[in-house]
Amino acid sequence: MTPTRFYIGFPPAIFKTRRNGIEYGIGAIPLGGFVKIPGMHRPAPSDVDMHFGSAVEEAPDLAAPEERLRGKLADGKFEEAAGAVDDLEWSLDHSSLSPGARRAAERGIRETREALSRVAYWRQPAWKRVTVILAGPAMNILFAILLFAGLYMSGGGSATRTVEAIQQGHPAAAVGLRPGDAIAAIDGQRLTPDGIRSEIAGSNGRPLTLTVIRNGKVVSLGPVRATKEDGVYRLGFALKGKPLGFAPAFWSSLKLTGNVTKQIGVSLGNLVHGQGRKNISSPVGIVQGSSTALHHGFQDYLWVLGLISLSLALLNLLPLLPLDGGHIMFSIIEGVRGRAVGREIYERVSAVGIALVVLLFFVGLSNDISRIGG
Repeated sequence: MTPTRFYIGFPPAIFKTRRNGIEYGIGAIPLGGFVKIPGMHRPAPSDVDMHFGSAVEEAPDLAAPEERLRGKLADGKFEEAAGAVDDLEWSLDHSSLSPGARRAAERGIRETREALSRVAYWRQPAWKRVTVILAGPAMNILFAILLFAGLYMSGGGSATRTVEAIQQGHPAAAVGLRPGDAIAAIDGQRLTPDGIRSEIAGSNGRPLTLTVIRNGKVVSLGPVRATKEDGVYRLGFALKGKPLGFAPAFWSSLKLTGNVTKQIGVSLGNLVHGQGRKNISSPVGIVQGSSTALHHGFQDYLWVLGLISLSLALLNLLPLLPLDGGHIMFSIIEGVRGRAVGREIYERVSAVGIALVVLLFFVGLSNDISRIGG
């Protein structure tokens, strides 16, 4: 299926160019991207009203060819409807219309002709439609898997006891912890790297004494109290990771992707029971979280970027129109039934889906405003 538009970001366009009949562009609204595929829905008489209503009001002689096109679409005679589009276009070319009505009518001619073409989305077999729609979320998931694997291979694998970085203004910096120190014990107890994190996170702010190996010497630091940040007690340092080989890194990435997918599924399921509301975030929270991660380090930012990509894929796969998951669900239903689902059903389900997505957005925005406001 040949797309007509391929954008990074959403219009209005900052930059656009046309090659081989496809308009490529960069949109001013940086909230994702889109590909416009001709004929996402079977053309219906209501489309004729939307596109040509203003033109008919200004030029009543267009009513006859418009009514003919409407009738062909209502009867499902799509081959004959293509001829009716040509007749209507000829009539439009010989009518006197205002600039606004003419632009709307010309857009209607173009989109109706695309929707009636042999390469229109709705004319394709179910497996082709599912493949095309699945490509977007699948790319988000693949990007996350490859990014996680790369991070595991570049030092984000299994943790060590060696301190890699210190955050200024945090307790670790105040107590004198330095990059290169190896944490031997906390409160006299020797711990694994995971145990070090767990001990600090579970301290609830009580004083901790760190025993570190620095340049071959044993040094005692503290006592020092961890501070609560994003709901977790932290001292403000990062442990150095031990790089993994390709196979272990890829396997760890798959396991992480599976675990995150499971947790996101649980969170979405909890929303049905009125729980998990605080786990939702809007683009405001995404930007804030990304900025915080970037402040901690570029590697932390890349981890967050992978999680965002995976979250977007899973949200987009929800079986709600106009999300990709809704299109996949309806394509499968039509493939099983052997005939198309009525346009009015698409529109009703889309109205419900849009309402739910908008509701999620406002819940997330409310959470973000509450967090920013303390």
